[in-house]
Amino acid sequence: MKKIEAIVRPNALKAVLQSLKEIGYSGVTVTEAQGHGTQKGDTQVYRSQSVEGLLPKLVISMIVENNMVDKTVQTIIKAVRQGEIGDGKIFLYPVEEVIRIRTGEKGQAAI
Repeated sequence: MKKIEAIVRPNALKAVLQSLKEIGYSGVTVTEAQGHGTQKGDTQVYRSQSVEGLLPKLVISMIVENNMVDKTVQTIIKAVRQGEIGDGKIFLYPVEEVIRIRTGEKGQAAI
């Protein structure tokens, strides 16, 4: 299993969720974030401090079976790519185990 973490522009969320739904995957976690890469950004207020260079971003996280990693990554890329600086990044992490708290299910059954 892998954890896929995609950092995208906030306006890309609807397209990503719709595209993932089309390939049969709906289990995601979305977190609001601020940051920048090469595009830099505007001055933002973070915890009552003015910080230069931060842009609003979303982090979309999900756990997928190894056989679905490439398809899921390509689906996200297709949904968000505009060919511009700031399109985002995707990170892949190995996952040793997944456990559903409510039922105690493990592995694929818990995803």
